[in-house]
Amino acid sequence: MLIDYHLHTPLCRHADGAPEEYAARAVERGIAEIGFSDHSPMPAHYDPDWRMALEDLPEYVASVLRAREKFPRLSVKLGLEADYFPGTEDFVYNVTSEYDFDYVIGSVHYIDDWGFDNAENKARFEESDVYDIYAQYFDRVARLAKTRLFDILGHPDVVKKFGHRPDRAYDELMRPALEAVKAAGMALDVNTSGLRFPCREIYPSRRMLEIAREMEIPVTLGADAHRPAHVGEGFGEAVALLRSVGYENLRRYARRTSEPVPMG
Repeated sequence: MLIDYHLHTPLCRHADGAPEEYAARAVERGIAEIGFSDHSPMPAHYDPDWRMALEDLPEYVASVLRAREKFPRLSVKLGLEADYFPGTEDFVYNVTSEYDFDYVIGSVHYIDDWGFDNAENKARFEESDVYDIYAQYFDRVARLAKTRLFDILGHPDVVKKFGHRPDRAYDELMRPALEAVKAAGMALDVNTSGLRFPCREIYPSRRMLEIAREMEIPVTLGADAHRPAHVGEGFGEAVALLRSVGYENLRRYARRTSEPVPMG
């Protein structure tokens, strides 16, 4: 089966299309299960223009449940994409405990005060050592996993989004982060949205997936859809990549527990 667990809604302030439209697109593309994982509320000072407000959370949940009711033959899961940022862990715990979410994606979008995946801020890549940036990023991924707040690591190497890569191998940065992911029982979000950005590569890279496969870290699929047309986008390439490094199954989630299913 095919699963798309990384879908957004207009409540995050930078996506278009009602959940029912995303569901309809999934049916058209033959995807058996989808999950909405819109950007979770965070404390008021943190990145407010790129996520739903706390008061929007009940409407978000209701909108996903409406899509579930309208498409009874499609499995529709309720998830969130929550950020890891030091000092916000209690807030994230409280939000993710408020409803019966099926899964929570944990993502790193900031290194200290730098929103590195925002195109408006990418100049800093040219002003810094890229290897050092990657080291900081993967350090935060390890810290994310150690909180035990999340089920899935979102777009695992999104730091490459604008095409900046170190000039030398960085396995020694990825391995400790993946070891922490493994210890936390998390899966990787094999996220095709990188194909839409300057890096022109699925998140994570083949090398990161090879290491993850060696560690027997499970995977999910996500298009990071911000409009209905994105649902399932690039999944043929993603499935081929996963099979080429030895994956045969995806993880599916229900109420924060998971099971393997054969990959379609």
